[in-house]
Amino acid sequence: MHAMTDGSGVAEARQGSRWRFYRAVWRWHFYAGLLVLPFIIWLAVTGAAFLYQGAIDRSVHHDLKVVPVGDTRMPAQQLVAAAQQRYGGSLFVYITPKRADASAEIGLVDAHGARRVVYVDPYRARVLGALPEHGTLSWTIRRLHSLALVGPYARGLIEMAGGWAIVLVLTGVYLWWPRGRRGVVISVRGKPKQRLFWRDLHAVTGAGGGAILLFLALTGMPWSWLWGAQVNRWANGHDFGYPAGLRVQQPMSQQRLADSGEPAWSLRQARLPESVLPARLAEGGDEPLHGEHANGLQLGNEYSGHTARTVAPGHADHEEHEEHEEHIAQSEQSAQHAHSADSAHAANGDAGGVAGPGRGAIGLDAAIARFDARGILPGYSVAPPRGATGVYTATVYPADLQRQRVIHLDQYSGTVLLDMRYRDYGPLAKLLEWGINVHLGQQYGTANQLILLFACLAIVLLCVSAAVMWWKRRPSGGLGVPPLPADPRTLRGLLVLLVLCGLIFPLVGLSFVLMWVLDRYWMQRTQADAAAG
Repeated sequence: MHAMTDGSGVAEARQGSRWRFYRAVWRWHFYAGLLVLPFIIWLAVTGAAFLYQGAIDRSVHHDLKVVPVGDTRMPAQQLVAAAQQRYGGSLFVYITPKRADASAEIGLVDAHGARRVVYVDPYRARVLGALPEHGTLSWTIRRLHSLALVGPYARGLIEMAGGWAIVLVLTGVYLWWPRGRRGVVISVRGKPKQRLFWRDLHAVTGAGGGAILLFLALTGMPWSWLWGAQVNRWANGHDFGYPAGLRVQQPMSQQRLADSGEPAWSLRQARLPESVLPARLAEGGDEPLHGEHANGLQLGNEYSGHTARTVAPGHADHEEHEEHEEHIAQSEQSAQHAHSADSAHAANGDAGGVAGPGRGAIGLDAAIARFDARGILPGYSVAPPRGATGVYTATVYPADLQRQRVIHLDQYSGTVLLDMRYRDYGPLAKLLEWGINVHLGQQYGTANQLILLFACLAIVLLCVSAAVMWWKRRPSGGLGVPPLPADPRTLRGLLVLLVLCGLIFPLVGLSFVLMWVLDRYWMQRTQADAAAG
């Protein structure tokens, strides 16, 4: 009988200890929700819209994005000339049409540094209109989702929200887990007027979508201010990101890929290779062909084989003469288009501080021909060379990670200096890029989008149910913070969890410390009020 009494006492002590730890976890789960619920619901709503950014843009900007399909597309330089004739400025990016009915997008910068994107019908060289750079609705959604409109420190808020979301999920799983009970809550009991209904709804939704929320919080961290930037530098410095082998094989400039567009996360630190100056330019000798004049001649000499016709031996000389005359006419026509573009560039100077290609560059049309010959996916962006040693750069980051591509061409010879794909990334970069691509709803097509859409809806439901549950539980005139256990030793396990999370994500750890200090202050104030009463 005495043994039974001792056993029951131990069981009661253990049960009491578990309940005290439960209250400690509940308290920090409450704090986490209090801090990040507004951010999480914001990220969920804007994230759901971001999943369908392509369709949104084609619908909202249909007059700019969609064109009637024609027979043959005009040369890119001719489209650029049409855009410059309407708006002026210098080219900083050319985006090839992604689909047969898509317009070409031409980025121009004026003398004051203002950037705009001009949309041109690629079949008719007709200017459809223009928007400021990043002026589409999808870019607005993207800026809203990243909190970029808040200011330069918005990514710090994202980092803290992501870290606290991780705490929310882990503590929420503990609160939901059955401790000594049979089964778990997998159905919703009660009625909407009762707190039990909202508690069960919150628990069931969290159990169903918690893993996805944890995944989204972790894969969103690469965009964060402190953790994301430091991991990116570390990964690149230890050959886990941008592979060192591709850096040392070519002389690299101080220009970065991020300066000419939106690179993949793993390529934020990537520098551009340098073009090799022709001997006559390096020595200041004979004046080379100017700008796009080289484009027409090189296209004629190098690519004439693509249009060669099969002729009978008896007519070879006659056909050769006709092809020669046709080639000269085409070269002169290309040179005229190039001359007008060069004149516009000379008139604008290095608009907005963007240096143009060197004298004798192969030109945009020849560069695009070379990129196409490499099999790059349509819809890629072309950044022209910046300065005499700059390069033509093509980048594309499609939904399929395996088809990500970055190609750099020597601006004078057209030689491929670097051709990098997803398979060339380091192991950490591959893992993070995969996570980012899934986070964006791109990696697995429609299924990926639908799962994340469900997750966004679940997150909204979690936030709403949490708010209603708290409102029904809170005391009149009070915040309703869950009580802290009397024995401080109960907090040790929870403290270990918070410290580990804080060490991995330092900015989040700092917010933990601040929250801990506030919690101590709140406790002392509550105890003082109780003593005074």
